[in-house]
Amino acid sequence: MNRLKLWLLINTFFITIITTQTLLAQNQIPTTLDGPFKPVTRRFDPSLRRGSDDLPMNHPRLKRNATSNFPEQISLAISSPTSMWVSWVTGEAQIGSDVIPLDPASVASEVWYGKESGKYVSRGKGNSTVYTQLYPFEGLSNYTSGIIHHVRIDGLEPGTKYFYKCGDSSIPAMSEEHVFETLPLPSPNAYPHRIAIIGDLGLTSNSSTTIDHVIVNDPSMILMVGDLTYANQYLTTGEKGAPCYSCAFPDAPIRETYQPRWDGWGRSAVFFICKSTSCFRRIGITNCNPDPKTVYNSQATGTLVAKLGGNKLTVFSLLFMEPLISSSPMMVIEGNHEIELQVSGITFKSYLTRYAVPSVESGSNSNFYYSFDAGGIHFVMLGAYVDYNSTGAQYSWLKQDLNQVDRAKTPWLVAAWHPPWYNSYSSHYQEFECMRQEMEALLYQYRVDIVFSGHVHAYERMNRVYNYTLDPCGPVYITVGDGGNIEKVDVDHADEPGNCPSAGDNIPEFGGVCHINFSSGPADGKFCWDKQPEWSAFRESSFGHGILEVVNSTYALWTWHRNQDIYKDDSHGDQIYVVRQPELCIASTLEGGGKPEDGGGLTNEAADLLARWTWFAASIEMLTVAVIWTSFY
Repeated sequence: MNRLKLWLLINTFFITIITTQTLLAQNQIPTTLDGPFKPVTRRFDPSLRRGSDDLPMNHPRLKRNATSNFPEQISLAISSPTSMWVSWVTGEAQIGSDVIPLDPASVASEVWYGKESGKYVSRGKGNSTVYTQLYPFEGLSNYTSGIIHHVRIDGLEPGTKYFYKCGDSSIPAMSEEHVFETLPLPSPNAYPHRIAIIGDLGLTSNSSTTIDHVIVNDPSMILMVGDLTYANQYLTTGEKGAPCYSCAFPDAPIRETYQPRWDGWGRSAVFFICKSTSCFRRIGITNCNPDPKTVYNSQATGTLVAKLGGNKLTVFSLLFMEPLISSSPMMVIEGNHEIELQVSGITFKSYLTRYAVPSVESGSNSNFYYSFDAGGIHFVMLGAYVDYNSTGAQYSWLKQDLNQVDRAKTPWLVAAWHPPWYNSYSSHYQEFECMRQEMEALLYQYRVDIVFSGHVHAYERMNRVYNYTLDPCGPVYITVGDGGNIEKVDVDHADEPGNCPSAGDNIPEFGGVCHINFSSGPADGKFCWDKQPEWSAFRESSFGHGILEVVNSTYALWTWHRNQDIYKDDSHGDQIYVVRQPELCIASTLEGGGKPEDGGGLTNEAADLLARWTWFAASIEMLTVAVIWTSFY
């Protein structure tokens, strides 16, 4: 009997191995183990427009549906594995020469929540504030916001659905019921369902298509890597925004903004298609019926009309961001379009006031950079528009945060900031080279797995790289600044004739200029390559967004979805399994920072050899366990 059990175990083991390999072959999804890949460029589709205008503020989709002190622009953000931030706006913003701020104390900040619809056994109270955007120039309009509320609700159980309302019960002015599901606790075996990555979104027709597509993909969390509303593409009088601010408004005394764009972004309406009723439930429509003749009426979201039968439902007049970010937490980081300079040199007022982030919880005490856990992933959100030097507060915090990461609990380490370090497009080429030189070694030392950025309005995925050199232990850098904003998609590559920027181009809006010529490889001595760089694996000029699905402690599926594919089933612009190799790339805490020249990196040949040996050793170990097990039974 023991021999039979052993035979069955051995056969089951090898059948599992063969089946896994067969499935991977059938799916034909590459992995980073197959890299480094030969660089590929997919040219801009000339049948598509490079961009579209912003939706005007008088468009029906941007109207304010809430009345009096009822909540609108409801959003969520992760505070900790057992707590969540709930944010919203009440009252009407004001714009004009003389604006009087609303009194934040006039409306309470309450959240009622519980595990059953209509039964709110817990209560949370928080704080409220307003902000102003003031300009010391004649003829420019000032702005004061509605009352912005932030409430932290805690004691939440992981992987649990919660129903909630927010507002002021004494008026009464409570929102309709919304629903969210908490993420799993930090663990190597538990991960968010899907994570949407969006950059440089804006509020154009293309932006709407991006959000349509995101909702179809039903994420459990959103990572917004900067440049949200593009309110600074306008004069303070509103009117029409411009793709090029300095071209359209050369006489503007300051980089003006039209702050109501922030309000429109938080509540605007959009058309989208749901593949199933599950995404309706995701955005809080719990009485969903797949009957295409059903009409859903909702005070919070407007009228929803299911238009098509089959397995797709077309929905009209649904709010833009609110239905998504009131049910799935959105984690934001600042971009250059959030700077918004005003009187007395004040900057970033909208960004800092409107959205809650776990800065205190992660020890940074700054909304410009912070960290958080989402299941078995530790996220580090960095600020490119505050001091990033190795002698500064952000660097010191980052070093301490990375040092505290327990890879046994959170095997995956993901970083995000707005401007990319690795970028082969002409736009923003080497713009934040100073930041790379200050911080890259630290991220490499602690073996960051993936880095997400925006800023460049196109898509690009890199081979694993460190210090412009292919390295199997370097992060996979991905640029997703293609959300659909008014500035249009970038199409020029720095390695193509006539497109290499000059030394005076791409000056950052913060920090110094550290443009360099490459010191090794095919581009030795040059500022630009004369072909697509070897570290650029794939690039395409199209609008879209990304979805990260972590499978286990070593495999994560990355998919980039193009906007033009929204009506196609199971389509994508780019897809790859990112594979961690902890047995190869053990984090080095030496002073050398694990740099290749210090022995921290491995050649491709050595990496492949060690990977093969590790697989063989694991197989032997499993067979040994099987033999020991049969000896007892």
